[in-house]
Amino acid sequence: MFPLYVLFLLLQLPLSVGQEEGTNCYLQRTFSPTYYRHGDVVLGGFFPLFIYKLSKIPYWKKFFLNPRYILKQYWWLPKHYYQVLALMFAVEEINRNPNMLPNMTLGFHIFNAYHNDERTLESSLMWLSGQGQTIPNYNCDSKGKSVVVIGGATSEMTVSMETLLELYKFPQVTYGLFDPLLSDPIQFPSVYQMASMDTSLPLAMVRLMVHFKWTWVGLVASDDSRSEKFLRNLQEEMVRNYVCVAFRVKIRTDEEWGIPSHYNFLHSIYHSTAKVIVIYGDTDSLLSQIFNNKAHAFIYKMWITSSHWNIAKRPGYIYFDNFHGALIFSEQTSKIPGFKPFLKTIDPDKYPEDIFLKNFWKSAFKCMSQYGEGDGGICSQNTSLDTLPLSYVHLAMSGQSYTVYSAVHAVAQALHEMFLERSEMESSVDRDNWVTYPWKLHSFLKNIRFNNTAGKQVILDKKRHSVANYDVLNYVTFSNDTEVLVKVGEFLSQAPRGQDFTIQEKAIVWPKLQEKPPHSRCSTVCGPGFHIKAQEEKPVCCFECVPCPQGQISNYTGKDQCMKCPEDQYPNRERNHCLYKGVNFLAYEDPLGITFTSIAVGFSLFTVLVFWVFVKHQNTPIVKANNRNLTYILLFSLSLCFLCSLLFIGPPTATNCLLRQTTFGVMFTVAVSSILAKTITVVLAFRATRPGSRSRRWVGSRALISLVVFCTLIQVMLCAIWLLLSPPFPDADTHSDPEHIILECNEGSLIAFYSVLGYMAFLALASFTVAFLARNLPDTFNEAKLITFSMLVFCSVWISFLPTYQSTKGKMMVVVEVFSILSSSAGLLGCIFIPKCFVILLQPQRNTKIFFKNNHIS
Repeated sequence: MFPLYVLFLLLQLPLSVGQEEGTNCYLQRTFSPTYYRHGDVVLGGFFPLFIYKLSKIPYWKKFFLNPRYILKQYWWLPKHYYQVLALMFAVEEINRNPNMLPNMTLGFHIFNAYHNDERTLESSLMWLSGQGQTIPNYNCDSKGKSVVVIGGATSEMTVSMETLLELYKFPQVTYGLFDPLLSDPIQFPSVYQMASMDTSLPLAMVRLMVHFKWTWVGLVASDDSRSEKFLRNLQEEMVRNYVCVAFRVKIRTDEEWGIPSHYNFLHSIYHSTAKVIVIYGDTDSLLSQIFNNKAHAFIYKMWITSSHWNIAKRPGYIYFDNFHGALIFSEQTSKIPGFKPFLKTIDPDKYPEDIFLKNFWKSAFKCMSQYGEGDGGICSQNTSLDTLPLSYVHLAMSGQSYTVYSAVHAVAQALHEMFLERSEMESSVDRDNWVTYPWKLHSFLKNIRFNNTAGKQVILDKKRHSVANYDVLNYVTFSNDTEVLVKVGEFLSQAPRGQDFTIQEKAIVWPKLQEKPPHSRCSTVCGPGFHIKAQEEKPVCCFECVPCPQGQISNYTGKDQCMKCPEDQYPNRERNHCLYKGVNFLAYEDPLGITFTSIAVGFSLFTVLVFWVFVKHQNTPIVKANNRNLTYILLFSLSLCFLCSLLFIGPPTATNCLLRQTTFGVMFTVAVSSILAKTITVVLAFRATRPGSRSRRWVGSRALISLVVFCTLIQVMLCAIWLLLSPPFPDADTHSDPEHIILECNEGSLIAFYSVLGYMAFLALASFTVAFLARNLPDTFNEAKLITFSMLVFCSVWISFLPTYQSTKGKMMVVVEVFSILSSSAGLLGCIFIPKCFVILLQPQRNTKIFFKNNHIS
C-alpha cells in the first residue's frame, strides 16, 4: 500500500500526457528530460541542471491543465553539468577496468533535481517507476537494475528525495555540503554523505578576519537549516575573537521560482558601514537574480565566501566584476587523473542522446554541432570544454565534481564486494537474471574503505568523516573579460593553532579602487594614548576612544585598557609611552642646596666668631654673668646645629640616614637644655642676692652643667633605642612626584622620630616657661627676657614645622626640616647673643663692674 501522505503529494504533481515511446511502459516527458545509459547495474543521478519558471496558476487548476500550459521557460544552471560529466567519466573508467565488476557494466540514469519538494518527488518517482513514468509501486524495469541514487546537491533536496527513497530502502549517496543532520542513522539510515565535514570553515573564515583586523562584518546566507547552523557556529567563533556582526540577512528561496523572494539584504548591504561581507548557502539562482536588480549596491565590498557560492563571470552581467578581489575558501581536493583530457573529448556529436549536453553546449559556445545539425549554428573544429573561461573550467575541477567521482567509485567498490561475496556462495551466476536488491547494498556501503585513483582514502562510515582543509583563493577579473583564481593561503584544520592558517598578503588583489586591505570597523581604532570605552546597548566593536587616566599610557592602537608605567618611569604628555624618571633629591648643586649650605656654614662660622668674642672677653661682667661655661656649651652646640643641616643635603646614604636625625636631635637637646640651665641660673642669681639665701652655692656650680648632661643623656638613649629597633634607611619615593624618583631617608619608626622631637619640645617648653616667669626680675644683665624671646622664636618655628612637614612629600620634607633647623638655630643665636655682642664690641663702658653696681643700686 503506497503511503497516503506521499500519495497526497503526488496528486499535486503536474502529471504528463504524451505519446508512448518504445513500449507502453514509457511515456514521453518533454518538460522533464532525462539521460539514460544502459548497463547491467544502473545508478541514478539527480543534479540541479535547470530550474523551470512556472506560471502563476493556482494548484487546483494545475491538476487539470496540460503541462505545456504550465511551463513557460527554464533557467539553465551550467555549473552542475560538470558533476554529470564527473559521473560519466567515473562510470566509463570503471567499465574499462577489468578488475572492477568483471563481466558487468555500470549504467546511469540522469534526472534534473528541482528546488521544490513536489518536483523532486516527481523525479524520484520517475526513477523508481521507470523511464518517464510516475506510477507509485510500479517499476517498468523488470530486471531491477537500479540500485543506488547519487544526488543531493543541498540538504533540502536530499531530505525531499529521502522521503520517497527510504520507503524502498534505496541507498542515497549525497555529494553536497556535509550536514550533521543527515548523519543521524535513525532519521536518515539510507543516506551516505561523501563530503568532508566543514565544521572548520567558520574557524577558517574568522582566522582571516582576525588576520586583517576586520571586526565589523556582515553575514548573508540562505534560509535553510544548514546555513542556520553555519551562521550560529560562525557567530560563536566571531564572539570568541571579538568580531561583531554588522548585519545578518537570510535569503529565503521561493519554492516555485527557485529565486529570492525578497531583497531586504540589498538595503542592509548598501547602508551598512561594514566593508566585509560573508556569503554562505545555495546560490544556484540567487546571484543571477541579484545582479539583475541594483547590482551597483555591491560596489567596493570585500566578499568572503566558499567555493559553493559561484561568483564567476557570466555573459551579459556587467556588474560581476564587483566580486573582483573576493576571497574564496575552497576545499582541498585531489585532482582526478584523466578527467581534464576526458573533457576535451566531450561534444554533442559524441553523445547525441544527452539532451543536457546539448543545452550546456549551446549555452557555453552558442552552437550545437560541428556538422551544422540543429538550430544552434556550426561549431568550429577547435571547440572543446578546455577552451572555456574560468567560469567553466574551475567548476569542472570543483570539489563537488571530485565528490561525485568518489561517490561513483565508492558505489562500484561496494557492488564489487557484494558480487564477489555472492559469487563465492553460488557456483554459477546468471548475470542477466540476477536481480539486485538495493537494500542489500547498505551493509557494504557502511564498511567501504579504499583509496581512489586520486590517491585519497574514501570512507562512508557516518562516524569517521574527515574534517575539510581549505585553500584561500583570490578571484581576479580583467578588463578583457577574463578571470583567474589565485591561491593566496590555506587553512589546515588539524594543524596546531598559529600554524593552521597562512596567508600571502602581498599576493592578494583587493577590490576595485583599493590597493590595501579594507578597514571594516564599527568605530575608528583608538590611537596610542587612548583606550576603548564600551557604549551601552551596542556591540563591543562599537566604542568610544577615551584618553588614558593620569599616570597610565596606551602605546598600541585598539587597547581595551591603559597600563601603568613601571615605578622608575612616567607617562609623557601624549600618554603613549613611558619616560624614565629623573632622580631627585636636595643636592648641593641645586639652588636651594647652595643656599642652605652657604647659610649653614656662614652661621656656623659666625657662631664660632661669637664664641671667640666671648672667650676673648671672658673676664668681663656680661660674659661671666649667667654661667660662662653654659654659654660656651650653648655656642658650641649651636655651631654644630648649623652644621648638622648639611647631613640633610646630598644623596641619602646609609650613614647620613643614620646620623641626620639623631645628630640633629642630640645637638638641639644640648642647646635647649643649656638654655634651660641658663634660665635656671638667672633665677638662682636673683635669689642669691638676698641675705641668708641658700641659692648662692648653686650659682656657678657644676650642678647646672650636670643638668645639661642628664637631659642630653636621655635624648641619646632615645636615639640609641631608635637605631637599634627600627633605624632610618635610604629609600626611593616613586609616587610623590610623577616625573621624578625622590631619594630620601625613610625614618623607620615614626614613633621614635616623634619621640625625639617631643622630648626636644618638652625641654623647649620648660625653658620658655621658666624664662617667661623670670623676665621681669630686676637685674642689669638679666637675660631672661632674651631667652624668653629666643624660645618664642624657637617654639614658633617648630610648631609651624609639624603641620608643614606632614603635608609635604619627598624633597620638600627635607627642605622644610633644613629650613626649620637653620631658622630656629639662627633665632637662638640672634636673640641671645647679638645684644651681648653689641654691648661687648660697641658699648664696652656698659661691660664694667662700676656700671653693673650703679645700675644694681638704682
